[in-house]
Amino acid sequence: MDFHALIELIGSIIDIAGVAVIVIGAIVATVIALYGIAKRTGPVYVPFRRSLGRSILLGLELLVAADIIKTVALTPTLQNVAVLGGIVLIRTFLSFSLELEITGRWPWQKAPDAAAKSTVGSAAPTTPAPIAD
Repeated sequence: MDFHALIELIGSIIDIAGVAVIVIGAIVATVIALYGIAKRTGPVYVPFRRSLGRSILLGLELLVAADIIKTVALTPTLQNVAVLGGIVLIRTFLSFSLELEITGRWPWQKAPDAAAKSTVGSAAPTTPAPIAD
């Protein structure tokens, strides 16, 4: 097996893995949501969206990785790299949008808990009061 065929095979395997992650994640999220509806265990919509969004995000990451491998290793022409750049831009926008939908904040923002914790330890140390004689 030559280098070109090996890279094509690796890219195809990662492509298949990305699609499988999205499909399996959608099925699992749906089954869990249907179970929650049947058992009336509590809210279903928000957890379903989060689970589905996470599987889509992971699948998109794998699909981008496969595109990068195939484009850079196999046919690194200027046109193919430009097309790859467009694909990565679109998928990055989708990833950011999904992250905002899932967590309620942009990927570069700290979680509310982390922001609160970082301000707690940043207070200036206090000096002890002098002892009166």
